[in-house]
Amino acid sequence: MKAAYFKDYGPASKVLQIGELPDPQPGADEVRVRVRYSGINPSDCNRRSGTRDRPGYPLIIPHSDGAGEIDAVGPGVSPSRVGERVWIWNAQRARPFGTAAEYVTLPSEQAVRLPDNVSLEEGAGLGVPAMTAYFSLFADGPLKGLDVLVTGGAGACGLYAVQFARLAGAATVMTTVSGDAKAKVAAEAGARHIINYREENVAERVKQITDGRGVDRISEVDFGGNLKTTLAVMKVDCAIGAYASKGAPEPALPFYPFLFNNTVVRFIQCYVMPADLRVAGTRDLTRWCEEGALVHPARTVLPLEDIAKAHELVEQGAVIGKVMVRI
Repeated sequence: MKAAYFKDYGPASKVLQIGELPDPQPGADEVRVRVRYSGINPSDCNRRSGTRDRPGYPLIIPHSDGAGEIDAVGPGVSPSRVGERVWIWNAQRARPFGTAAEYVTLPSEQAVRLPDNVSLEEGAGLGVPAMTAYFSLFADGPLKGLDVLVTGGAGACGLYAVQFARLAGAATVMTTVSGDAKAKVAAEAGARHIINYREENVAERVKQITDGRGVDRISEVDFGGNLKTTLAVMKVDCAIGAYASKGAPEPALPFYPFLFNNTVVRFIQCYVMPADLRVAGTRDLTRWCEEGALVHPARTVLPLEDIAKAHELVEQGAVIGKVMVRI
């Protein structure tokens, strides 16, 4: 099979290679997927660069997300799954071989049926972004009637979080963006309250929108960078699902403001999402997709041969939406 892989850690243009590798065969309770699109996340780039995670395998095929068709099954899996369109999660978590290849094998439950009204391109962008959004919002219970703030509402994860909160019956859904182009993206996904954090005081706008109440739940893309705002807008019993902290990677936590507000701060990683929450998220995501209720992030699609460029686009934050490679 044709695959992209790396044997050393470093810049994409220096370590990523394209070549032929043996076709994988599914083991017990596994399926093999003929991958059509492989989605790229910042975590994939971090893993390839070696900045935060060096798994130590002699050869790694990158990427956890993807979409395609099941073309073979192992013992314990119903043959009826052959031909099924699926999206993939955690393909390269604790494994050497991910989705940047013509074929990937993985446990059957990690290949989720893709509703007929969702394209393979769209499906390849579901895994990390959609499950991170779900984890960040629902780990502390339902959202019905709550005031919710989603930071970075034009990003792949934030875009899903805005929609999930609205679909789950939140009383108020607010999101932050950095400019007009991103505000347009968030608005097209149904965001009603959009705050440009470069031009407005986010805390003041949140208090205005909520009639002074503040927020019950925060889906947080930059925990350290937004900490001052969080302290100003959180209600008692606020729950925060933080999945990144680029603006301040090692923030000093003000213990007593969180203590006196009985705040829950979750530092979340969808790769280790609790099983029951993942089952609930997959179920809700499938239902919302089947209902046509979701707007999916815009896709920038490059051929597999341009995987290094695709990684660079992700690292540079050069595009709005999801970057993926076609296989």
